[in-house]
Amino acid sequence: MSRERILDAALAVAGEHGLAGLSMRRLAKSLGVEAMSLYNHVSSKADVLDGICERVFSEIDSPDPALPWPDQVRAVATSMHRALRRHPMVPLALVTDQSNPTSTRALRPINDLAAALHEAGFQDNDLRCALGAVNNVIFGSLLLSTAGFTTDQQTHTDQQVTVYRDRIDPAQLPDFSRLLQTLPSADPEADFQRMLDMLISGLVATARPDT
Repeated sequence: MSRERILDAALAVAGEHGLAGLSMRRLAKSLGVEAMSLYNHVSSKADVLDGICERVFSEIDSPDPALPWPDQVRAVATSMHRALRRHPMVPLALVTDQSNPTSTRALRPINDLAAALHEAGFQDNDLRCALGAVNNVIFGSLLLSTAGFTTDQQTHTDQQVTVYRDRIDPAQLPDFSRLLQTLPSADPEADFQRMLDMLISGLVATARPDT
């Protein structure tokens, strides 16, 4: 038994049963041990979740510092989106404040984003807002494309289309009805890249490289 083995099992359990289904008892059972024996290596479920988040954030690639700052932002955001999409229990744990990892490994991607935006000239409040905008696109895209980080995109989309198609009057909401018709063709990765392009264009327009 080791901390790393426990985290491996926790990722597997959360992947199968979701964040709500990850309990110390279920985790111990998956390892063939008693729950109390886990506490020799982890202090709590929050500690397990922090460890999982650290694991997933370590999968995020650091950008090439020689790249222009917009390409650095795009590289980190894309890598973060893909890593979190592979492990949807991680963004759910973060946004519900069940996990707050503070290790260098976990915070490195945020530091990389902040460094790129600082290079662009964003400082203080502007830097905070610019970083928040990038995070909002990443986490918002995950939320919308996974129905709260728990359901796959196609299932969620099919359910949305059915509910709205059966209940709305196209004559009363013509533009929404046209938008609804585009949902079945949604591609989460392509849509995220388009959103990111729009955001980065806005960041470029408001950056102050000479400050």
